[in-house]
Amino acid sequence: MSKVFFSVSMSLDGYMVPPGMDLAHAGDPSYLDWGAQWGKLQSWIFPQKFFRERLKLGEGGETGRDNEVAEGTFLRTGVSIMGKRMFDLGERMWPEEAPFHTPVYVLTKTVREPWVRPGGSTFYFVNDGIESALRQARAAANGKDIRIAGGAHVIQQYLNAGLVDEINVAVSPVVFGGGSRLFEETDRKLQLEIIEAIPSPRVTHLRYAVRRA
Repeated sequence: MSKVFFSVSMSLDGYMVPPGMDLAHAGDPSYLDWGAQWGKLQSWIFPQKFFRERLKLGEGGETGRDNEVAEGTFLRTGVSIMGKRMFDLGERMWPEEAPFHTPVYVLTKTVREPWVRPGGSTFYFVNDGIESALRQARAAANGKDIRIAGGAHVIQQYLNAGLVDEINVAVSPVVFGGGSRLFEETDRKLQLEIIEAIPSPRVTHLRYAVRRA
C-alpha cells in the first residue's frame, strides 16, 4: 500500500515559512525580507541537478547526497495533497508548468473544476475533508506514495488524525523567529522512530517513521 509522507524544509527553530510569506505579500518578497529568508531556507535544493532539470533551470548542477534526497522524494511521489493557502500562493508564483507532474488534491471549501497544467500536474479541489482527499489520492497514486505537500496546518491535521506514515525534514541552518511553525499544533502523543539522518554541507536530512500507539 502507498505510504503517506511529507518532505519539507524547516528552519532550525521549527518554521516552514518566514514571517510575511503569505498571499497578501506574494508580489512583494521584500516585505519583512521574506523572499531572501525563504531563499536561504531552500538554498540546499536550488543547486541540485535533479531540481534544475525538473524546473528546466538549465543544465549542470550538483549530484551529491542532497541531489539524491531531492530526486528520491520526487520519484516516490505519485500524488500530492495540499491546502488552499498553499495552492493560492502557488497559483500566483508557480511557472506555467507547475512543479508536481502528478495529480494534486487541494483541500478547500471552494467548488472548482480541475485545473490542468502542462507537464502532467492536474489540481483537483476537494470540499469534504482530509480523509476524502486521501481516499482519492490513494486511488490515483498508481502504487506510488502520497505526499502531504503543506502547508503546516494541513500536515498537522494529517498527523493528528494518525494518517501519516513517514516524516522527512531538511533542517536548514537558518533562524526565522516567527512564521508558520511545522509542529505548532501537533499531538504530543505522536511517537516517532528515527530511520535516517544525513548531514550535508548545506542541510541535515532527518527521516522518521510514525509509530501507531
